[in-house]
Amino acid sequence: MMGFAHLIFLSTFLSVSMTSETFDAMEGEAFVIKCPRWSSAVKFTWYHTHTKKIIPAEEERSRVFSFKRFLWFLPTSREDSGNYTCDIHFSNNSTKSFNMSVQVHPYKQGVCFPSQIRYPNDTGRGKIVCPTIDNYTNATIIQWYKNCKPLQGQRYFKAEKYIFINNPRKEDDGYYTCRFIYTHKGNVFNVSATRIFISKAKHSPLPPQILFPKDKSVVEVELGAPLALKCQARLGIKKQPIAVVTWDVDNIPVKSLDFSRFHEKNHFFEGHEQEHYRETTLHVTEIRKEDLQANFTCVAVNEMHNTKATVTLQLKAQLGLPNILLIIGSLILLLAIAVSVILYQSFRVDIVLLYREIFQPYSVKDDGKIYDAYVIYPKSHTNEANFVEYFVYQIMPDILENKCGYKLCIYGRDIYPGEDTASAIEKRMQKSRRLIIVLTRQLINCKEQAYDQHIALYNALIQNDTKVILLEMETIGTYEKLQESLRFVIKQQGTIKWKKQHTVLSQSSNSKFWKQVRYHMPLRLKSSHSADAG
Repeated sequence: MMGFAHLIFLSTFLSVSMTSETFDAMEGEAFVIKCPRWSSAVKFTWYHTHTKKIIPAEEERSRVFSFKRFLWFLPTSREDSGNYTCDIHFSNNSTKSFNMSVQVHPYKQGVCFPSQIRYPNDTGRGKIVCPTIDNYTNATIIQWYKNCKPLQGQRYFKAEKYIFINNPRKEDDGYYTCRFIYTHKGNVFNVSATRIFISKAKHSPLPPQILFPKDKSVVEVELGAPLALKCQARLGIKKQPIAVVTWDVDNIPVKSLDFSRFHEKNHFFEGHEQEHYRETTLHVTEIRKEDLQANFTCVAVNEMHNTKATVTLQLKAQLGLPNILLIIGSLILLLAIAVSVILYQSFRVDIVLLYREIFQPYSVKDDGKIYDAYVIYPKSHTNEANFVEYFVYQIMPDILENKCGYKLCIYGRDIYPGEDTASAIEKRMQKSRRLIIVLTRQLINCKEQAYDQHIALYNALIQNDTKVILLEMETIGTYEKLQESLRFVIKQQGTIKWKKQHTVLSQSSNSKFWKQVRYHMPLRLKSSHSADAG
């Protein structure tokens, strides 16, 4: 119709128990659907059914957005076709879900509206109300059409959202379309809706439409097995005087075939707005080879027209020996991959350390660093010796430096007297490949953040150029009392925990604790000079 598309909107649900509703819309028009009204509802949530992606409220340049119980498309696009869910949340924390299927139809030249998008009339008294217009605030009707032609004549009285037909007659039967415009934040959208008008007639045919099966579809079967083929068609409004849905096999009606092998069962029912449907099922007691070359055609007929949909049969794929071997091989491969992944996850640290031990990888290019790690630990404010300082000054250098060949920078040992402390710390960190932070309860209870810890977290979080290794020497718990930046690092990568049993093996670089530390330490980089010498 003259370049405008048609919109359907079903505004009410018949029952709270209904879980699904289908909506048809035309591409390029405004479109809105809504959840059922519920007096005790406190919140509505819209999302895509399959992806669970929430549809947010309107933002600048939003095309699809939600507003309370409404879901808006301004305008529709073919990509909007799909399933949507509205969750209604109640004050008692319960939720009801309603699924809605949206189908957006493309505009086709010469077709004024698709057969799926129209409203049957509920009266023959001459009043035709424009469908869906109440869903659009301050909408303005600009034109009425009958059978896609502009409506003209003194017998038609137009008032607000409806028209009256003076003394309606049989020739007034047809499709009446109202076209209106809707303005939203300065943007103007077309909306159109079509209603079927029947002047006191008991029934009205529609162009027969076969809902299933789809034409040229293929059904898989097994020889000797029974088969049931269903065909369902919509034929009109109210019960039709001529309404036939039947099956042909190679253009021969089933009634003329072998009744011992073929027979039909049919019934009719009324759908939404008294639409008349018929369904016929073709039962085949056993499938034979000749059936695989036959065409099974469903034929739907009413007083307007007839339409057909043909299906063919094919054997279900049989698994031969090559296919079985391929499946078994694939399963074995998948099992091997799964086992490999599990083993790697379980023994990742050992595998990496073994690789370094065997292949001894190194870089021939100097990275400009002097130290493999800078060690940060809570400083004791008393003269009493404690385990943490013994660990930092004795155990850690013995394992990482003497036995593993790393070079550490430890405050109090590698920063010389007379140096500016702040400047020295910052320079040493810049020359270190890792930052080791020793976590204890003393670190939590310390009100002032140590300068070296501050610089370390700045390098790790802001500059993101130095990796951090966190050694938890005492059980700290939930970490709530730690500063936020340190909690963030712990959440990102976790800690390496020192346990009582590690004390016994503190001198062994192959204990679980030291293996994890070595795993996070950098490769022992050799300078090009060292590489040449070797």
